[in-house]
Amino acid sequence: MNMPILTQNNPKQSIDSDEISLLVDSRSDNVKRAIERLAIKGVITLPPMEEKQTAGRPAIVYVFSGEKGKRDSIIVVAQLCPEFTARLVDRWQELERNAAQPVMDLNNPEFLRQALLGYTEKVIELEHKVQKLEPKAQALDDIAATTSTFCIRDAAKTVGVSEKVFIQFLLNQNWVYRSKDGYNTLVAYGKRINQKVMAEKVTRVIETSKGPQVFTQARITSKGLTRLAAMVRDAGLVEGVAA
Repeated sequence: MNMPILTQNNPKQSIDSDEISLLVDSRSDNVKRAIERLAIKGVITLPPMEEKQTAGRPAIVYVFSGEKGKRDSIIVVAQLCPEFTARLVDRWQELERNAAQPVMDLNNPEFLRQALLGYTEKVIELEHKVQKLEPKAQALDDIAATTSTFCIRDAAKTVGVSEKVFIQFLLNQNWVYRSKDGYNTLVAYGKRINQKVMAEKVTRVIETSKGPQVFTQARITSKGLTRLAAMVRDAGLVEGVAA
């Protein structure tokens, strides 16, 4: 059975005798007579009548509205067809839900002003939340950048060049330098470590007469590897890629 539909353009909480006749599958004039009989007996209050536009001639219907109208309409349906009472209760609940939804009147300057203010407040609130979360997000990025590191040999394989070519590239780009302690090891520049693109990993510690000697290994972080892959490709060092 087709149910009457309330659109947001007409959010009035009301139901008329024609709608009730559709609910209970009865003739409209029979519904109106039942309403009048119950009103004469004092069981309900006779609701106001309105002219309703139809596909043919305009019809005169009784209109129930408000809490009192809701009560009386339920009594009418219970009198006509008790098994359909639940349908009417469901219909009233649908009307109330629809009426609770705000109607967007785009031609009303005051409505638009209030809507704009409301959305602006929400945007400002979200911006404040983002500002509070940004330091935490940056901290997590920094942790991720330094916890996943790669030795130079593995990094060279990942970006697609030989280890020798890759080391020379790192030296030329001032990412690493050779130590002058006699071991000629590769050491990451401090600024690259601060940028979270390089890291130093302690590999061993040897006790000497002058105290402990710490040996480190220059390693490339995930963030650094991503940047280097693009730099190597742009430099044309990857086989098959022109500069």
